[in-house]
Amino acid sequence: MTDFNAFSDIVSTLAGPRASGLKVDNGQVSFVLDVAAMDAQQRDELDARLRTELQQAGAQSVRIVMTAERIAPRLIAVASGKGGVGKSTLSTNLAVAMALAGRSVGLVDADIYGPSQPRLMGAEDSKPEAEGNKLFPVKGAGGVPFLSMGQLAKPGQAIAWRGPMAGNALSQLVDAHWGNVRDIVVDMPPGTGDIQLSMIQKHKPMGAVIISTPQDLALMDAARAIGFFDTAKVPIIGLVENMAGYLCPHCGEMSDPFGSGGAEAAAAELGIPFLGRIPLDIAIRKASDAGTPPALGEGPIASAYGAIARQVIEWLDDPKAPPA
Repeated sequence: MTDFNAFSDIVSTLAGPRASGLKVDNGQVSFVLDVAAMDAQQRDELDARLRTELQQAGAQSVRIVMTAERIAPRLIAVASGKGGVGKSTLSTNLAVAMALAGRSVGLVDADIYGPSQPRLMGAEDSKPEAEGNKLFPVKGAGGVPFLSMGQLAKPGQAIAWRGPMAGNALSQLVDAHWGNVRDIVVDMPPGTGDIQLSMIQKHKPMGAVIISTPQDLALMDAARAIGFFDTAKVPIIGLVENMAGYLCPHCGEMSDPFGSGGAEAAAAELGIPFLGRIPLDIAIRKASDAGTPPALGEGPIASAYGAIARQVIEWLDDPKAPPA
């Protein structure tokens, strides 16, 4: 009994509640170790310490059964019906703002053919490591872990893949070693084609954020994206209006090159929440090119992204039912 108590004290001290089912039989020690949310290095280090100290205490052999109850992260799709409306920039800043709000969040660049997140996240030279056939995300701006096809392809390389190959690549990014990440923002490709359909069918997002510029043409495409998610029974979290107003740095006059208020009016007409608007500001472009998301800073732009993130978080904590 003394040996059991000594071994139990060692296991409890090193592993705490992660260890269970301790058995001791003629110097043979065995137990179950929960390694959920631990990476490979952490698992190996804990395993080595347990074995060393148990053997020093007299254990003839040590058998550790590692287990982990994996909770799949929730996916938040950021989508648009067309390119060039700022979807990737919104995805970056949404993930960063959610992290600043205390959420355990990651980011997947699902735009297989035009990945931009390595630049936006300030980690163009970082490459993900792999264990078996699973990738480990790279830490980007704000400490947000992310994965992108841009990390796997050579700089400037065109990715000329057909639908099934692109779908498999997307699955590899989503089904990675995300550790304790609870929510993943997914920067979707523009449009409603094959990649989007694969994403919806295989990795059912919890909800979708739609982004549009204010003009009618962009709103028509955004409405198509909303219809696409409605058909797939993925709830719409809300609509964001990007490039909403331009403040001239020289004369101080506000102008609306893409119109004004169109997305908010469209959201009301479609019966979905309007999450807010982001201005057309050169500071966003400069910060994004430099890999320092504006959401990390201060001022009205950071506040706008923060307000959108808070609404997304509130929705995640109290999700609405998908459309019938």
